[in-house]
Amino acid sequence: MRAMMAMATARHRTTGRWHAAIASAVLVLGSTAALRGEEWAGVLRVDQPPAAQRSDAVVHRVDFRAVVTAPYGTRLLRVWLPLPPDDAGQEILESRLETFPQDVQPQIHTEPLYGNRFAYFEFPQPQGAQIIQHRFTARVWELRWHLDPQRVPRVDRWPDAFAPYLRPAAYDSRDTLHALLRQIVPQRGNPAHDLRRVMDWIDSNLVYDHAQASLRADVDHALRHRRGHCSDYHGLCATMARELGYPSRVTYGLSLVPKNSPSHCKLEAFLPPYGWVSFDLSETQKLVRGIESSGELPPEEKRALAEAARRRLAAGFRENSWLLLTRGTHYELAPPASRRVSVVRTLYAEADGQPLLDPDPANPQQREFAWMTAHRYEADREFPRPFADLSTLDAWRSERSQAEGSR
Repeated sequence: MRAMMAMATARHRTTGRWHAAIASAVLVLGSTAALRGEEWAGVLRVDQPPAAQRSDAVVHRVDFRAVVTAPYGTRLLRVWLPLPPDDAGQEILESRLETFPQDVQPQIHTEPLYGNRFAYFEFPQPQGAQIIQHRFTARVWELRWHLDPQRVPRVDRWPDAFAPYLRPAAYDSRDTLHALLRQIVPQRGNPAHDLRRVMDWIDSNLVYDHAQASLRADVDHALRHRRGHCSDYHGLCATMARELGYPSRVTYGLSLVPKNSPSHCKLEAFLPPYGWVSFDLSETQKLVRGIESSGELPPEEKRALAEAARRRLAAGFRENSWLLLTRGTHYELAPPASRRVSVVRTLYAEADGQPLLDPDPANPQQREFAWMTAHRYEADREFPRPFADLSTLDAWRSERSQAEGSR
């Protein structure tokens, strides 16, 4: 326990030093200054802890199980299960892995591109379904960045470590996307403002739809259909941000509340001096649409709540009921699978080198699943759900009132 507390204290001090160093540079150069990566390699760190306010910790006891059924006659079933990392918003307190009916001991591997950790299982000659159980306890905080666009400088050249977050994955709709970006952001300016314009366009032009979702953060799908779910929203936004020269990534995790599909992703963009900032476009859009269509709220209340939800999105927010599992898209697993993965939502599985289809249990049209997850969460206290409980928007409503009162 003392060692854990010492590590947490050291992490907090390190975060403070990096945040202070970048903030001082911005103050000296001015908010419109352009930073050169080679000059700031010691300050712009891809592993910089986020400069976010941390509060309202909830301890979640998680019982997560995957039931994987390989095709008849499979010689070797391989499964990669992502392991939640420690970061500024979460701490894994204990973890235990078991399998049934075959007793398989996992190997723990870290893929080199984004640093995601996986428990890797091999089931030889599997007969019937195999169950993987991961029981763990996680302390999860709410993170608020209070992003001020005027403090975010433009970086003309990023250090080499940011390359994986600046290079868009291959996609076919490049000409279409570039034409859109010229309309959305005619000229690059303040990074936070440019990113907000991109998010506003996606909010206005994409429709949330589980029945027509790619499950792969597929840019071509998002642009062709203008429909999808969280990975299509955030995959498109991350690609647009990278094409503009802003480091970004899709982060996948678990929503620690009862729901059909436990997986949910968010967008992260690196905005100095704040580091990686988390945004949730799809859940904010769903929340705002629900507010606007409510038959119980008066018009003025609808406008105030919708504006508060959008202000929370723009300020950077990550709730204490979401647990990070993986970062990034389009990477090689460790150990290598038969192909690169677009994303890993809850697990990845192959039978004799062929991927098992990724299920979407929230899709009412899907009837066949090669694997399925079962999950139970127990929290040490009750907590509000920020994308369902409208009272969680009160803080963002009061921020506006305070700003208007100071004018």
